[in-house]
Amino acid sequence: MRILIAEDDLTSRRFLLKFLSQYGECDIVVDGIEALDAYLLAAKENNPYNLICLDIMMPKVDGIKVLKAIKEFEEYRMIVPEKRAKVIMTTALMDTECVHEAFELGCEAYAAKPIDINKLIEVMKKLEIIS
Repeated sequence: MRILIAEDDLTSRRFLLKFLSQYGECDIVVDGIEALDAYLLAAKENNPYNLICLDIMMPKVDGIKVLKAIKEFEEYRMIVPEKRAKVIMTTALMDTECVHEAFELGCEAYAAKPIDINKLIEVMKKLEIIS
């Protein structure tokens, strides 16, 4: 499995990397521009991400805009739903409006920080990313 971790907070980034590395190859980016660049490069190389952990509040371009661009790209490329990246939005914010918008744009799940490993495992099983 290929995993993209888009997270500007060092502690969260390290935590996600340590936890998710057991499930696959992880790439890390620290802002929205890098997230889009990494996603598009992976698509161009025909080696797309299976899972993207995307922080809502990131520098340069926020996670909502990144999610929107990814989902528009998948639509444009006519990628069938089962081949699309599963996106888990992460945030320390309790901004329900942002969370609703993320779900409307096509994210599959939401994880509040600090991230609870058991809940993350449960979400990943529900999304059939892990068994």
